[in-house]
Amino acid sequence: MAAVTELPSKLEPTEAPLPHRLARRATEYARLMRLDRPIGTWLLLWPALWGLWVAGEGRPEPRVLIVFVLGVVVMRAAGCVINDFADRDIDPHVRRTRDRPLAARRMSPTEALWLFAVLIGAALLLVTRLNAYTIKLAVIGALLTVSYPFVKRVFPMPQLYLGISFGGWSVLMAFAAQGSALPRVCWLLYFAAVLWAAVYDTIYAMVDREDDLRIGVKSSAILFADMDRFLIGAMQLMMLGALVLAGRSMHFGRWYQGGVLAAALLFAWQQWLIRRREPAGCLRAFLNNQYVGLAVFVGILLEYIYAA
Repeated sequence: MAAVTELPSKLEPTEAPLPHRLARRATEYARLMRLDRPIGTWLLLWPALWGLWVAGEGRPEPRVLIVFVLGVVVMRAAGCVINDFADRDIDPHVRRTRDRPLAARRMSPTEALWLFAVLIGAALLLVTRLNAYTIKLAVIGALLTVSYPFVKRVFPMPQLYLGISFGGWSVLMAFAAQGSALPRVCWLLYFAAVLWAAVYDTIYAMVDREDDLRIGVKSSAILFADMDRFLIGAMQLMMLGALVLAGRSMHFGRWYQGGVLAAALLFAWQQWLIRRREPAGCLRAFLNNQYVGLAVFVGILLEYIYAA
């Protein structure tokens, strides 16, 4: 990896009025947690909702649903904080990330670690409302999430590790929270969520490919090289295949099939957007993935409403 230099600190000047300083700090904390960019929360929430609705046979327990929605928001924020802490000396050299609070030195690493500790504590407090099996899975998931920013330094396909550790883990937890086993359909949905995370994060990595090559950061977009579109398409097809198998194992009909078909059409649109590998088109394709998760969820929801 190319040498990365330290940048001077740009913390808030102490002579500013206290209300102004507090408002600025709150804004920086929100930006560090990506509260201003909810796309990541949606991408993590959809697989959790797939799992909750299927595990609950169309009627997830309200308490469990609330815990999972809040947990996804908190854990996504925690993941962003620890990721930016790990990348604080790399992000200044990437155009897309150079203005993040830690990269721009508007926040200290110690502040970020305290915020991360608070978020992890809140997540663990939420999960204590669930059964022991789910708590065990949550602890494993938290450890995997914390490891991701550091594993991606050595693993050539960190986007796949993101899916394994973060993107689909909520599916396993959703089934554990509403039952005592992880059936075949649970693993099919988990596999689909893992592949989906690898798809959308590889597309996202295509946005930064030039910068990542220059500074030596690893990504599946770099690993795939000029085979990127083909391999993304292969993962998209495998994800759709996993969803079809999950639907068959649950004897789902046309509503669910329509949701999967809509997801397939959205994948085709994404392939069109990334055809020239331009950063703007790749970013649009990445953002489009929130509708893929929505399409699958709507198919599941309508299946339980109208095919019951």
